Amino acid sequence: MTVSPVNFHLVKTCPYSRARAGELVTPHGTVPTPVFMPVGSQGSVKTLTPEEVRDTGMTMLLANTYHLYLRPGIPVVERAGGLHKFMGWDGPILTDSGGYQVFSLAGLRRVSDEGVVFRSHIDGSEHTLTPELAVQYQESLGADIIMVLDECAATDDMNRAEQALRRTHHWAERCLKAKRHRDQALFGIVQGGVFPELRRRSVEFLTSLDFPGYAIGGLSIGEPKQITLSVTEETAALLPEDKPRYLMVVCSPEDLVECVARGIY
Repeated sequence: MTVSPVNFHLVKTCPYSRARAGELVTPHGTVPTPVFMPVGSQGSVKTLTPEEVRDTGMTMLLANTYHLYLRPGIPVVERAGGLHKFMGWDGPILTDSGGYQVFSLAGLRRVSDEGVVFRSHIDGSEHTLTPELAVQYQESLGADIIMVLDECAATDDMNRAEQALRRTHHWAERCLKAKRHRDQALFGIVQGGVFPELRRRSVEFLTSLDFPGYAIGGLSIGEPKQITLSVTEETAALLPEDKPRYLMVVCSPEDLVECVARGIY
């Protein structure tokens, strides 16, 4: 079992719901959970300075590899001393792999088992993203928590969702093999669309790989709100209680409360 630089401690449970309170310990500080991460896709939270973000009570930020890769570019962030210095933020940072943004490009990308070939939404230039490159780019950025590359299939077709699930699992294994930096934690991402059986299979497979934390992906992409909540609750109930759970994309105030009550922390 690999020792993770990020650890989670469960502090308290709610007797009336599945809500939990805990502490997420990272190389850049300890964060009480549940926690909302403001989005700084391109290295800054829009309209706010880092000090103003701190003043709101926020303790952890989210940045996006896709946007940083295209502009200003990974080498620029590296020359600045890494993502923390580039953003002027001394607290924990999580980077998404960029997979969600790539898959949202629709006609601008081609997917295979090897990875994704896509065209930039900025200038139309062609790029390739593989599991290995997703890990390499995120390690270069230097976030505390990095994410595997996954395939987010916005579909109610079970066969298509299952195909994406198999690819996501294969890519998760490749991401683990590609990881080199011991001061960053790599989280797995549960997929499976709106299908409980696929979600169960995804949890079983990913937990067998013993990631230090797990995200629930592929939700809030057009399905009815009640489906979002039910899939969140069913999936969270299957995940290890002693590891953090990251619900991706969902971010409205009402959704935050509802999903915390369903086991997200």
